[in-house]
Amino acid sequence: MATAPVVEQPPTVVTETPAAPPKKGIWSHWRLYAAISPFYVLFLGFGLIPVGFSLYLSLHRWDGLGSMEWAGLSQYRYLIGDTDFWSSIGNTIIIWALATFPMIFLAMVTAVMLNSAVRFKNVYRFAYFLPNVTSIVAVAIIFGSVFSTNFGLMNALLQAVGLDQVAWLNTPWGIKVAIATLMTWQWTGYNAIIFLAGLQTIPSELYEAARVDGAGPVQTFFRITLPMLRPTLLFVLVVSTVTGLQSFAEPQVLLQTTANESTYSGGPDHAGRTMVLYFFQQTFDNNDFGYGAAVAWGIFLVVVIFSIINWRLVQRRGEE
Repeated sequence: MATAPVVEQPPTVVTETPAAPPKKGIWSHWRLYAAISPFYVLFLGFGLIPVGFSLYLSLHRWDGLGSMEWAGLSQYRYLIGDTDFWSSIGNTIIIWALATFPMIFLAMVTAVMLNSAVRFKNVYRFAYFLPNVTSIVAVAIIFGSVFSTNFGLMNALLQAVGLDQVAWLNTPWGIKVAIATLMTWQWTGYNAIIFLAGLQTIPSELYEAARVDGAGPVQTFFRITLPMLRPTLLFVLVVSTVTGLQSFAEPQVLLQTTANESTYSGGPDHAGRTMVLYFFQQTFDNNDFGYGAAVAWGIFLVVVIFSIINWRLVQRRGEE
């Protein structure tokens, strides 16, 4: 009797569904957050909290010791009509303009020369950057001697060419020129290094093509170098605006006052009293911490407005 052939069934393949990865919450990365937390803790303690407290303080009257008294927006209304504050803004803008534009010109010329230098490049870079890391107090004391009326180097040079002496630190414009000269000397080397870094990013092929086309050095600078340096120029201009409008140590140390005058008076006729100097005068001379906080927010608004104006001007020229 014949038996039916046995048909083997193919083995059943069981596919296992891969298990979903376990969900990781924020606490699973706590080691990474702990590693970067010091910066945020310091920023919170020395940045955000003081800024928030200054805004709260500007709405109160406080002498630093007694209880706070609610003032609302009255201190801001007084700030708008404060002629001394507007005078400090005018002084600051004039000093900033006298220092920034010559400084940017000198920094760019210095950067071009450093970029074309063949020998001792690092020595030149160190020498130009040194004023920026030198103590501003020491530098201001030295410049006070340079601009001294009777024994200053500037008046000695003027007399050498047959000109009369100038009371640099006793006249309004002399004070502004002295402070602006100090700031120009301090920041020219720093910005020259920034411009030098921007120059080194420009492809050399562009200059070679320009030389082949017969372009001279002046055309090459205005048609290639300056347009390619526009982002660097914007950075330098914004940083110079922020630092220049917050000048404090330069006039405070340069304009030594007598015992009967305020430390933050800004010299004769308050010609050197900048915005930050006025802020310190109201806060620490008058012990009016609430109004000082309002002045600080006014300074912040002025710096933001000027930074936006500079940014828009450079961007508009770039679009043209």
